[in-house]
Amino acid sequence: MEEESEKDHRALLNQGEENELEVFGYHTQHLRRALCLIASVLTGGVLQLLFYWRPEWRVWANCTPCSLQEADTVLLRTTDEFQRYIRKKVLCLHLSTLKFPISKNPKDPLVADHHSVINQAVMKPDLKLRCIQVQKIRYVWDYLKKRFQKVGLLEDSNSCYDIHHTFGLGLTSEEQEVRRLVCGPNAIEVEIQPIWKLLVKQVLNPFYVFQAFTLTLWLSQGYIEYSVAIIILTIISIVLSVYDLRQQSVKLHNLVEDHNKVQVTILVKDKGLQELESHLLVPGDILILPGKLSLPCDAVLIDGSCVVNEGMLTGESIPVTKTPLPGTENTMPWKCHSLEDYRKHVLFCGTEVIQVKPSGQRPIRAVVLQTGYNTAKGDLVRSILYPRPLNFKLYSDAFKFLVFLACLGVVGFFYALGIYMYHEIPPRDTAIMALILLTVTVPPVLPAALTIGIVYAQKRLKKKKIFCISPQRINMCGQINLVCFDKTGTLTEDGLDLWGTVPTANNCFQKVHSFASGKALPWGPLCAAMASCHSLILLDGTIQGDPLDLKMFESTAWKMEDCNVNAYKFGMSDSNTIIKPGPEASQSPVEAIAILRQFPFSSSLQRMSVIAQLAGEHHFRAYLKGAPEMVARFCRPETVPKNFPQELRNYTAQGFRVIALAHKVLKMGKLSDVQRLAREKVESELTFLGLLIMENRLKKETKPVLKELSEARIRTVMITGDNLQTAITVAKNSEMIPPSSQVIIIEASEPEEHIPASLTWQLMENQEMGTGKKEAYVNIGNSSGPDGETGSSYHFAMSGKSYQVIFQHFNSLLPKILVNGTVFARMSPGQKSSLIEEFQKLNYYVGMCGDGANDCGALKMAHAGISLSEQEASVASPFTSKIANIECVPHLIREGRAALVSSFGVFKYLVMYGIIQFVGTLLLYWQLQLFGNYQYLMQDVAITLMVCLTMTSTHAYPKLAPFRPAGQLFSPPLLLSVFLHSCFTCIVQVCAFLYVKQQPWYCEVYRDAECFLANQSNFSSNVSLERNWTRNATLIPGSILSFETTTLWPIVTFNCITVAFIFSKGKPFRKPIYTNYIFSFLLISASGLTIFLLFSDFQDIYQGMEFIPTITSWRVSILVAALTQFCVAFFVEDAILQNRAFWLLIKKVFGFYSKSQYRTWQKKLAEDSTWPPINRTDYASDGKNGFYINKGYENHELVPKQKLKSGDQIKEQHFWTRL
Repeated sequence: MEEESEKDHRALLNQGEENELEVFGYHTQHLRRALCLIASVLTGGVLQLLFYWRPEWRVWANCTPCSLQEADTVLLRTTDEFQRYIRKKVLCLHLSTLKFPISKNPKDPLVADHHSVINQAVMKPDLKLRCIQVQKIRYVWDYLKKRFQKVGLLEDSNSCYDIHHTFGLGLTSEEQEVRRLVCGPNAIEVEIQPIWKLLVKQVLNPFYVFQAFTLTLWLSQGYIEYSVAIIILTIISIVLSVYDLRQQSVKLHNLVEDHNKVQVTILVKDKGLQELESHLLVPGDILILPGKLSLPCDAVLIDGSCVVNEGMLTGESIPVTKTPLPGTENTMPWKCHSLEDYRKHVLFCGTEVIQVKPSGQRPIRAVVLQTGYNTAKGDLVRSILYPRPLNFKLYSDAFKFLVFLACLGVVGFFYALGIYMYHEIPPRDTAIMALILLTVTVPPVLPAALTIGIVYAQKRLKKKKIFCISPQRINMCGQINLVCFDKTGTLTEDGLDLWGTVPTANNCFQKVHSFASGKALPWGPLCAAMASCHSLILLDGTIQGDPLDLKMFESTAWKMEDCNVNAYKFGMSDSNTIIKPGPEASQSPVEAIAILRQFPFSSSLQRMSVIAQLAGEHHFRAYLKGAPEMVARFCRPETVPKNFPQELRNYTAQGFRVIALAHKVLKMGKLSDVQRLAREKVESELTFLGLLIMENRLKKETKPVLKELSEARIRTVMITGDNLQTAITVAKNSEMIPPSSQVIIIEASEPEEHIPASLTWQLMENQEMGTGKKEAYVNIGNSSGPDGETGSSYHFAMSGKSYQVIFQHFNSLLPKILVNGTVFARMSPGQKSSLIEEFQKLNYYVGMCGDGANDCGALKMAHAGISLSEQEASVASPFTSKIANIECVPHLIREGRAALVSSFGVFKYLVMYGIIQFVGTLLLYWQLQLFGNYQYLMQDVAITLMVCLTMTSTHAYPKLAPFRPAGQLFSPPLLLSVFLHSCFTCIVQVCAFLYVKQQPWYCEVYRDAECFLANQSNFSSNVSLERNWTRNATLIPGSILSFETTTLWPIVTFNCITVAFIFSKGKPFRKPIYTNYIFSFLLISASGLTIFLLFSDFQDIYQGMEFIPTITSWRVSILVAALTQFCVAFFVEDAILQNRAFWLLIKKVFGFYSKSQYRTWQKKLAEDSTWPPINRTDYASDGKNGFYINKGYENHELVPKQKLKSGDQIKEQHFWTRL
């Protein structure tokens, strides 16, 4: 019974998705609420502040758990490692408010779509439904399935038939009204946050609240100057943050504002066409596409075709042709109706329709699929509004350190209470002094200090034309040890140069036609295929489309005309596009070619095809182009030359990009038959026509950058959609795969009827090159690989298909393969993201560099995604380089390392600064004393504040070191550093405190003023100074004047300067400290000023600083003690704690090894004499006899989505919002 109750109380929202949430039901108790209000009043609002920081506490205090069906409040919890809570009220929508009568009979559906959740969400006869709004998405309570379900979209369970017949004629006006009420408006509204609201959110940050308490306390004690300085700095920081947030809010608002004001035409059932504003659209509406239009929603095309610019989503302003969803009669979900990518039928919100192609006389129709924030554009905006928290060890460790410092402060608080109560000091003074000690350990300048280093790094990146929309990831870049690169446009030149064609005849390859000869391509089926098999469009007299298609078409010297040309002049069917020979084209018996239908290119299918008609012919022809292996599969075997594999390998091994073409005659005479033809029928039984050979040259920056990364032991991997052989050749030419390494090609096959999935390991042999030169593919030798991998002389290469099979059926082998996998070819966008995720599971810090076209998912998934595209899709990538080559990668890693080391340095300094002051204050509290205001001011403003503002401005070291900086604060060298320096400061300060009491001239000033005044003549040669002290003879307990204060202050100050210097480490990650001129000048100035104050005998200085003159030999002793501490601290830090060789030796002696998964696998594989397998085949069986199987795999999708393990997910959020 309890289990059933728990099940009703808890459910999952968006199960299996990236934004999965747990939802818990609660019912508000009025008595509890009243008690909480009384408690809030009694605590002066502190309880409300705690509830603001911890919404779950508010729910637990005000409500009792109940089933979700009865809940009036729900508590949502993220399923990631952060377990963040969100509180939401359950709202009720009443359908009785609609202006038309609604049937209250439970059997009568509210909407015609029987898949819709609306029918199960509305309670009858009450006509109300319960809903919650979470991160701009509305969820309604499904009474049948007992869970909250998303609305604002058509269910995926609809089949092609359902979409055509349920929605094909439009919705009734009544159903539209119901859907409008339930789904909400079709609007992506980004509220411009009021300045006061942003200000309140910033000010109520826990750290700022603590800071306000600290500063109030200090101001009450007259410590005005430093408090004012911190207040000014904090105000500037808050104002800049508010300004930045406000600007982002305004920019985002302006970006999406126009989306909500589009005038559209829809088809209403039984009423015909109707114009309305786009915010009134609902899922299921029939949208009429008249021509050019910015799409206000996601819609699936059901009639006609159109050309769309998807630059906003893909990052490439290349026209994409959309085809109608077929109306096949089956019950299969519409997204799975065929092998073809379903996105080819979907028009995405925010994209631009630039050309429409009606089929016959009917208008172009699309069914509204998703509205508002459910759309593609809405999802992009939501990812900006609600970024995922950043999971980086630095920030979680920093939080733990702050907790430690706060605990230290609490210890000091009770110590102060004990001391002052023992001496019977009045309670008010006791409480104030105890609170002052509580606030000493946590420096209020900490948030500004950690942020300033990121700001400096961002400015330096900006100078190198690298722009960042996620500054917190800069530190993460310092940990990158694996970088994935796209090939085309990233490693190689973006544009392809045509090299030649290799036609076929009589089942044999013919003589190569070289484009360098300047001769026109001779007429033939291959020329016809090249002229017509493309997705180019004519827009305002200019041919636009994919650069590859454009190059191919231009090589034929034919020209394109639009549908205004009279097709009947050539005796052809009506067409949108006519291709005619140009003046420079070779002699052709065909006057024109009409392109009648297109099956667009899909990266998952690796091919495209068209149906065309040649002038003078009464039948139709199909032309296909695509990846050679794929095209050959759809051709009749007798038409494919027998030496096809060898010929293909000959060109791909030289780094050429190869496209194959094929055709066939269609045995049908009617255009209507052509329009109904399925893609599978068109792309079968083809005749192989030949190969199109293109050059794709390496960018000049590629080789030096890859060499630099290799020397820095940063692993590089290629993930491309191109041919495997071409990719391997590019990897070898760029020396991503060193010449001395062997390449093992992994080929995996799907299981067949009686044969399990298989895995073949094939060593790539020496290849005879087409140019007559030999290239050694196997030259086994030792090479120094990334992260200390010596002897890593083999590299795995595979295709996306093989990766998919390994993922599904050989999952236990996947980590072993990835540790040495270098080339991944023919990878779909989904597979790219999956591969990045798998690398992250091995504890790699992954960078991804791509041109933004098919890499958006991978760029978003990586720890640091760098887009080389300037399109709007770069919003998906944390970093965007305006210079379109991979030089940005080492720049970013260098700056990331420098920023990370700077953050560690400034954090260590502030921790030590808090401890140093804490120890000094503890000693003085022993005799009820304190440092003077100006003494604190010198340390806090002249040293600490200036250090924090300038320490992190040191530039990155120009050469990448062959190792990474420490990635976590809780590492032995760092913890030992803080511990040893704390010990040094304790020893020096305690010794000085005790030793000064042993001096013959020492006396307790406030207890023995007469003795003190009698001895003043021994301390100073300055007579006026002596007389001045006579006038100040009335001394009270708690006074600042004492020999202890005068002795400890210079020691504490020198200690602060010492740790600032030794924590500002330069090489190997930053330039030497002397290159940071301002910081160096400040340290020298602070040291000089401290020495001057120590040895000066000026009355005004001594009065202002509240010092007591001492004999010169004592001052020299203080300076010697400070210098000795500097020398010891510098030696320990530089020669021991920062000595990498020393720590490596300790690891080796004591047998410590990295816990990273990839390191563990490297160690295991190095000891395995049977690895790597060569020239053998493994089968997915029962796991015995060396065979492998992954029985847990049950998902039949192309690349199953798996959740990242705890601690591996890339999250993004400012650290201070987590306090």
